[in-house]
This record gives sequence, structure tokens and C-alpha cells, in this order.
Amino acid sequence: MVQTRLYDALDGARPDRYGIKSADVSPDGRVWFATGFVVHMVDPTRLSHAVLLAPTYIDSVIVDRRELAAVDNLKLAPHPRDLQIDYTSPTFTIPQKVKFRYRLDDYDRDWHDAGTRRQAFYTDLPPGKYTFHVTAANSDGVWNEASSKLDFSVAPAYYQTNWFRALCATVFLALLWAAYQFRVRQLHHQFDVTLEARVSERSRIARELHDTLLQSFHGLLLRFQTVFQLLPERPMDAKEKLGSAIEQAAAAITEGRDAVQGLRDSTVQGNDLALAISTLGEELATDSAKHRPVAFRVAVEGEARNLHPILRDDVYKIAAEALRNAFRHAKARQVEAEIRYDNEQFRLRVRDDGKGIDPAILSSHGSEGHYGLPGLRERATLIGGKLVVWSEIDAGTEVELCVPASTAYATAQRSSWFSRKASTSSRSS
Repeated sequence: MVQTRLYDALDGARPDRYGIKSADVSPDGRVWFATGFVVHMVDPTRLSHAVLLAPTYIDSVIVDRRELAAVDNLKLAPHPRDLQIDYTSPTFTIPQKVKFRYRLDDYDRDWHDAGTRRQAFYTDLPPGKYTFHVTAANSDGVWNEASSKLDFSVAPAYYQTNWFRALCATVFLALLWAAYQFRVRQLHHQFDVTLEARVSERSRIARELHDTLLQSFHGLLLRFQTVFQLLPERPMDAKEKLGSAIEQAAAAITEGRDAVQGLRDSTVQGNDLALAISTLGEELATDSAKHRPVAFRVAVEGEARNLHPILRDDVYKIAAEALRNAFRHAKARQVEAEIRYDNEQFRLRVRDDGKGIDPAILSSHGSEGHYGLPGLRERATLIGGKLVVWSEIDAGTEVELCVPASTAYATAQRSSWFSRKASTSSRSS
């Protein structure tokens, strides 16, 4: 194998564009080359066969334009944006031909060929420990396997430390646990509210059974005792009393059926409150037609919206109680139920043209009547509503329930200034 070597101006040769014209060997062993203008001589006996490796030396470290001494185990501040490492090779054998390559452990995958450049550049090094290696090749292109190295470390910022990550994880878990506890308490609160509403409902039914059904049965018992005493001697009077007792028994059965109907979990299976009220009103109107015809209608104002399920059931039961009073006790000829969906509140109004309620009963909250006014007021209070009852003798009765929109509606509806303005204009017109 023939090895070749190219000499240039750095070796003392003078290149000629005409090339070598002739070559010869003198008796002393020197080789002569002649070009068109220059004669070159090479003395093979003076060529060194020993290869001198190029050593390397790390000169300094510059971090963000601040120069530091290249000492071992150098500690750098967090977030070094610009890192420059200066190195050199103290060789005097054609230093212009010395080439370098470098590598940063745990950061570079392979060596970087820097050529004759004597600086290494890095930007935004993450925190950690590093070892910088640099090696050089001499003018003959032979690399020095023994590299110079520099150990240094980049300090982490506070938010890059393990204790900060652990603190963040702890805070996140604490927030997650707090959210879980909040949701559990919210569910417990909803359950308690639902349970309280159900207990209140059953308490109301129990009061109604005591005040109406049981009293009716007690009255029936007294009538049957009277019939029993009159039967042997006064059969006609006993027959009359027995007929009255039968009518009272039928009324007691109707009252008991209405009370049991109030124990249902959800009277309105769907969300169409107007349809449920209309169906109940038609049933009551059909029953009342046996004694007297009653006209019934349901009016709906505004766009129908979903109500909360429990509140929806209570609203229906309030309407049902008011309708039963109107059809069975008021002797009315016209009964009307009005439902209004508004952005500020939900309103239910039941009115009739019947005989009205005694003012004494209204002022005493109806405790002595059979209109169920205490139960209506209690149910309205439980759902956060306001119940107003207006009535005059022979002028009819009006029951109005108002519930704030934030409590009544299942989903909140945003009202803009324009929509409120338009609503105000439509009302004033």
C-alpha cells in the first residue's frame, strides 16, 4: 500500500499552476522536483516517521457573556441561555491544520466536528451534571484518543426541583380530594333536601288523613250508631240517616283517594306541566259534570322550559290541590289555570268564579277549612316560592304561586339587555 501526502504552502511548498515538469534523485538521496518557475527538494532522511499527537486544553467557559475559569466541578446558575466553551491545542507543528471535535455527555449523541473552530456552543441546557470532552487531530490528520474533559453542573430553578414537583402533586391531590368531598357533601345535601321534601309531604298527608278522612270515618260511626238506635222504632228516620251516611262514606272514599294520590313519587312523569294539569282538570270537570257543567282551560305564556324534577312535582301538587278545591268546593262554573315562564320567575295561577273562601278562614290560614291552605303554603315554602291566595264571597278565588327563575328552572337562561328591553316594551304595549 502506497501512502501519499500532499504538501501545501503551510509546509513550505510553492504551488505552481503548471505542475511538476520533471523529478530526479541526487547522489545524496534527496529528491528534486522542477516546475516551470520553482524547484522543490525533499530530503527523505529528515522526514520523521514518529507521529506527534495534538494535545488539547480547555481555556475558559463563558455563560451569558460572563467569563468563568475552566475549573473542574464548575457550578452554573439556573437557565444558562448561552454557554460557550473555549479550547485550544498547544502544538507548533502547523497549528493551522489542527482540527477539533467535541461531545457533551448526557446531551450529545455523537461527536461534533468543529473543524478548526476552537469554541463549542450550547443554549438552554436543562439542569443536571455534564462532562465536556474535546480532542484534536494533528496536521497529519491523526486524532488524539486522549481527550480533555471538563465536569460542570447546571443548578435547577426552584420549580425544576423534586420537592417543588412533590409539592405540586400534593396540592393537586389535595384539590382533587377537596373537590371530591365537596361533591359528596353536595350529593348529601341534595339527598337531605329530597328526603326532607318527602318527609314533609308524608307529614302533610298524615295531617290530611287525620283532619279529613279519620274525622269523616268518626262521623260515619256516629251516624251508624244513630241508625242502629232508630231502626226498631223509627224505620223511616233510620232510612234517611242511613242514606246520609252512605253519601258521607262516598265523600270519605274520595278524600282518601286524593290523599293516597299525593303519596306518589312523581305525578308528572314527563316534563310537560301544562299537559299534566290539563289532564287532571279535564278529569275533574268530567266528574263535576254529573252535578253541574264547569268550563276549564289552561293558558301558557312564554316559552316552556324544564323545571327541576322535585320542584315540578310540588308545583303540580299545588295546582292539583287548588283545582280540586275549585271543582269540588267552590261550586264554580269557570276554572282557569295559567302558567307563565319568565326570565325572572315562574308563575302558576289558578282562578275560579265560585263562592269564594270565608275571610275568617283566609286570615287564620285556613286551619279550620277543607281547602288545604296550610299544606299549600308549606309546600310553596319548601320549594322557595311565594303563595298568595285572594278570595271574596261570591267573587271567586285566585291562587298564585311565584318561584324565582334561579330556583325553578333546570337550566339557567342568559338574558341580554336587548331581550330585557324588548320584553319591557312588549309588556308596556
